[in-house]
This record gives sequence, C-alpha cells and structure tokens, in this order.
Amino acid sequence: MVNKLYPDARSALEGLLFDGMQIVSGGFGLSGIPERLIDAILENGVKDLTIASNNCGIDNVGLGKLLRAHQIKKMMASYVGENKEFERQYLAGELEVEFCPQGTLAERCRAGGAGIPGFYTKTGVGTAVAEGKEVKTFDGQEYILERGIFADLAIIKGWKADEAGNLIFRKTARNFNQPMATAAKICVAEVEEIVPTGSLDPDCIHVPGIYVKRLVLGSPYDKQIEFRTVRQREAA
Repeated sequence: MVNKLYPDARSALEGLLFDGMQIVSGGFGLSGIPERLIDAILENGVKDLTIASNNCGIDNVGLGKLLRAHQIKKMMASYVGENKEFERQYLAGELEVEFCPQGTLAERCRAGGAGIPGFYTKTGVGTAVAEGKEVKTFDGQEYILERGIFADLAIIKGWKADEAGNLIFRKTARNFNQPMATAAKICVAEVEEIVPTGSLDPDCIHVPGIYVKRLVLGSPYDKQIEFRTVRQREAA
C-alpha cells in the first residue's frame, strides 16, 4: 500500500505548489477549514493563486491569512461579507472576484470531480450572475451554463481518516469538503484523528481513500468563533 501519511502540512504540500495555480479549499465560515495546510501555503509564499472556496475566512484567519499576504490573485466564492481586508483589496482593484451562488459553487465542484465540464441551471438567470454566460432554453424556461471546477490542488479537512485515506467528516464540517476532495488533480487532507486501515465502518465513509493522495494529522486545534454574540450582564 502507498504510504499517504506525512509528518506535517509543509511536507504534505512539498512539490505541489507553484505560482498561478488554482486551489479548491474546503470549509464554510470557520467550520472545517484546512488550517494547517493554509498555514503551510502561507509559509511557502506561493503567489498569484486562484482559490475557490465558500468564503475567504475572516481577517487574518483561514484563507484571510493568504489574502493579507497578497498571495491570492482571484477569489471564487459565494460569501465574503466578514472580511474587511477582502473588501479593501476588491475595491482597490488588487483582487479579482468571481461571485457564485452557494449551491452553484458546490455543484461546479461536484461536476468537475465527476468529469462534467459544464451544466445548465436556473440559478442566477436574469441577474448579474448570468452576465457573459451562455443562456439556453429548456421546456420554455431559460438556464445559464456554469463551468465545472477542476483545480490543481484540493485542500480539505476531515474529522477521522484511516491510513488508506478514507475520510469521515463531522456534522456541518462536511460542507464543501466532500465535493472539493474530488475536484482537483491531487487532494491533500488534514484530519483530527488517524486510525489503522480497516477500522472505519465502510458505510460511514464520506470520501473514499482513492481520492486522497496525501494525509496529515493536524490536531490539536483551537476552536475559532466567527461571531461572538453575548447578552448584557444583568444588574446584580
């Protein structure tokens, strides 16, 4: 069996990074983001990246670190509202942005992983999303053509994996990680726990190990909170 285990994120990405590459990155908000792999990309200094992810983290957290270091040239995302540096770079013309409806972004990654170069959807018809895209009529209704996404590299985070790379996600951390695991030439995963091959129930595996080429143990993690909402303390 091929050894997929690497001692750290830096070594897991060795030989895979180059300027101008496209990366798909799992996560939703701060849930299920590949923190260790993002830090390794930051350390490497690779630049002019095109990154597809639900969002770009928050200021100096997650993909926000790469943004602040000006390593991202283009961001393909469905939501970017909590990142002031993102807003500043976009308005200053320093960052190219491709906004994509959330469901469409997920399907573009799933389609790319399935070898489907494009698909038609009603989402975005008649809006700015449809600008410059082919429109086709099916059964009297208009649909726009969306391209599948297939990147150079997928970085994802799982909850548990076995040594063969079979992955399980935990609750909402599953989010974009599952379709993005298939949507690249090579997938590198970081996980919270690695167990011997054969230890996982096959019926519980979300991503088969054939998609995961490299694997790193990322634990322990600090719990990040995107929004902290508290009520005023009542008077004694």
